[in-house]
Amino acid sequence: MKGLFSALLVPFDEKGQVLEKGLRELVRYNIEVQKIDGLYVNGSSGENFMMSKEQKKQVFKIVSEEVNGEVPLIAQVGSINIDEAIELGKYATELGYDSLSAVTPFYYKFSFQEIKAYYESILKETGNTMLIYAIPSLTGVAMSMEQFDALFQNEKIIGVKFTDSNFFLLERLRRRFPHKLIYSGFDEMLIYGVVSGVDGAIGSTYNINGQRAKQIFDLCHKGQLKEAYAIQHTCNDLIERVLDLGIFATLKEILKVKGVEAGTVKSPMQALDESKRSEIEALVRTFDL
Repeated sequence: MKGLFSALLVPFDEKGQVLEKGLRELVRYNIEVQKIDGLYVNGSSGENFMMSKEQKKQVFKIVSEEVNGEVPLIAQVGSINIDEAIELGKYATELGYDSLSAVTPFYYKFSFQEIKAYYESILKETGNTMLIYAIPSLTGVAMSMEQFDALFQNEKIIGVKFTDSNFFLLERLRRRFPHKLIYSGFDEMLIYGVVSGVDGAIGSTYNINGQRAKQIFDLCHKGQLKEAYAIQHTCNDLIERVLDLGIFATLKEILKVKGVEAGTVKSPMQALDESKRSEIEALVRTFDL
């Protein structure tokens, strides 16, 4: 379960329906071209929170079929509807997903005891393991060291997807929990996570830029930080342009240029303006994607 996981994008048609052929192509592209170590399915990058429960199940099933055991799979099932989270967790577990993940419940100001009960309920009902998905910038839930400690007492909670810029907390977690899995969640801060001792990384840009990200991992582990920083600079130049253009629509357009049927984004997100097509093609050439 260690290594680089793509936060898998999901191709949609103009009516918001999942493009099965495109999703299968995207899975193959991640495994065969980007050489990723695993897939994180139905996370933020998959536009999960705009999908129906049936669409989420559809994605879980297609990805499971296409991967067929080649790489580990993590199923993000988090929802503020606990019944949906449990149902999706059971479904992914039946399909053979290696672990579940769940974003902390959001929107309402849930207490820590409520958050803890949420994770415990999913684990009890599914029998699978769990990666906490900590992304305070979007959920408003910033857990403390003491709260992580309380959650990690449960052996079924095997780690965390740490999408946070609090590197002091990351260092403390790594030191206190050497046997828990910690994944870096910010692509633009990958090198800092690797230096801090993360076990892997989960990110959206790895769908198109996984090979460079893996180079950062390898160089850091060899102690070649100067070379790793040079690659991170290149990655961040790319990420900066992708963010300027609109991350998910831009990533899908880049994949289209590479021959993957990546579809479009799901409403209310907006597709990339066709006038920007030349900029996308220039990105592919400039960054040798």
